[in-house]
Amino acid sequence: MLALITGATSGIGRATAEALAPLNYRLILCGRRQDRLDEISRELSVTTEVYTLAFDVRDRNAVETAIGNLPAEWQAIDLLVNSAGNAHGLDPIQNGDPADWDLMIDANVQGLLYVSKAVIPGMISRSKGHIVNLSSIAGKQTYANGAVYCASKAAVEALSTGMRLDLTQHGIKVTNIAPGAVETEFSVTRFKGDTSRADKVYEGFDPLTAKDIADTIVYAVSAPAHVTVADVTILASAQAAASTIYRK
Repeated sequence: MLALITGATSGIGRATAEALAPLNYRLILCGRRQDRLDEISRELSVTTEVYTLAFDVRDRNAVETAIGNLPAEWQAIDLLVNSAGNAHGLDPIQNGDPADWDLMIDANVQGLLYVSKAVIPGMISRSKGHIVNLSSIAGKQTYANGAVYCASKAAVEALSTGMRLDLTQHGIKVTNIAPGAVETEFSVTRFKGDTSRADKVYEGFDPLTAKDIADTIVYAVSAPAHVTVADVTILASAQAAASTIYRK
């Protein structure tokens, strides 16, 4: 089995790579930072074969070039995990920075489309494959000061449904994973490196970990051939809704 994972250098993407490595998956790990790709490649090459691709999912030409020029033995991708994405800013819509909006929409929506478009034709030609899209509880429940991020993740929800409608006839499964509060680099990125603000997001409760989400992805992709895990929402036990967390 061969899996391509975007956003593989940190967070959920990296945890997913670590979870799949012992399960007879060869891994194509994608990310923007070659040094981190090299690090995780050294770690996981002990367990499985690893190939790395350094590109930004927002750059369509880079995506097409990288995936289109994979060596022959790395082209038959069975599993695509669209994990790359970001959040920037936490402001009401009237104060939002359009540069932040571009970063979120370009990575969370267009990037997912670019990578999927590069991988799907091969899956169709082989009449099999599985695509896992990382959405968010924010794609199901909009919250104040997060309109554009929520909209970008609502788009992922719609794309997951649309992909399933278009691709099921070709033997391709599509799974949408919608995590709640997960402690990763997510909040540090959202607050532009302000760790004091980022740390407060997870104060007073036990958030989900990247491994929790990776374990769910493994469950979904390990289901029998006749089963599609279509949509999973995962919350921390203290979280009741997107913006409702009961803290100690």
